[in-house]
Amino acid sequence: MTLSEPIAFVAIAWLLDAVFGDPVYRLHPIRILGAWSLLCERRLFALGWNGRLGGVLHWSLVVGGALGAWYVVRLGLAWLDPWLAVAWDLFLAYSLLSMRDLLAHGQRVLDALDDLPNARRQVAMLVARDTDRLGGDGVVRAAIESLSENLTDAVLTPLWALCLFGLPGLIIVKAISNLDSMVGYKDERYGRFGWAAARSDDLIHWIPARLSVPLIALAAAVLRLHPVLAVRAALRYHAMLPSPNSGWSEAACAGALRVRLIGPIRCRGALVTERYMGDPDWPANLDAGHLRRALLLMQVSGLLALGFGLLLTVAPLLLHWV
Repeated sequence: MTLSEPIAFVAIAWLLDAVFGDPVYRLHPIRILGAWSLLCERRLFALGWNGRLGGVLHWSLVVGGALGAWYVVRLGLAWLDPWLAVAWDLFLAYSLLSMRDLLAHGQRVLDALDDLPNARRQVAMLVARDTDRLGGDGVVRAAIESLSENLTDAVLTPLWALCLFGLPGLIIVKAISNLDSMVGYKDERYGRFGWAAARSDDLIHWIPARLSVPLIALAAAVLRLHPVLAVRAALRYHAMLPSPNSGWSEAACAGALRVRLIGPIRCRGALVTERYMGDPDWPANLDAGHLRRALLLMQVSGLLALGFGLLLTVAPLLLHWV
């Protein structure tokens, strides 16, 4: 393999996502994966395999099934024409990268801010909290929180997995993330069964979550925002969220923008928290300008992540040559 091949593959997949966004159709790989996960879950529960061992088997069936399906289709297409296999790989990689969609969700909230009921509906697609009583500032805070949290899950981890481990790495990461979203809950049904999904999801995002801090700080420096505050806020406030990973990028974003996030949150009518993430003298009454800067911060962070990812792509080949 030449040095240019993996770089070209990653760059083309990224550009396809940037230009076209996530393709929407019935047989999208994530939809198929979700249906397969649900089928396996139902069969295992019917057999009484609803504990941790059943969850590990479920994890293996879903992740292994995703890899197997990709490889079988690839073999068949390669037998017909090698370029068909390359096109299949590119289409799958492009379908599993999500930078364009992340920004599009945030932009829809920004465009709707002049119509508060519509803005609430738009942000409700991004967050699990109650949105029916949010003011404009609460809508903006919720949108920025979602953008910054999902920067790690939806952008950094998948992209860097593709760069380091190729398409199989990207498929594994997306399969695990999908599993966690379906069964990784600490409730009566999934508390034991979803253990493998939840723990593996924590594991795959652990390093990217922490690398998101210098990445966001660098993006803040490029945009002349607050890079020092990004690092300081990440170190001080990352533990405010229950997840071991999502607090890093959210806190770094709060510092980079010098705003307070979170604040009063209600779920199903119950008050969950009133605490703010950020220093007391930072503003919490956020508006369209703050969300616009957050979207720009995510864009620059994504571009920097791509540059870092391309370095990761060529590093093993350079080491091999040396």
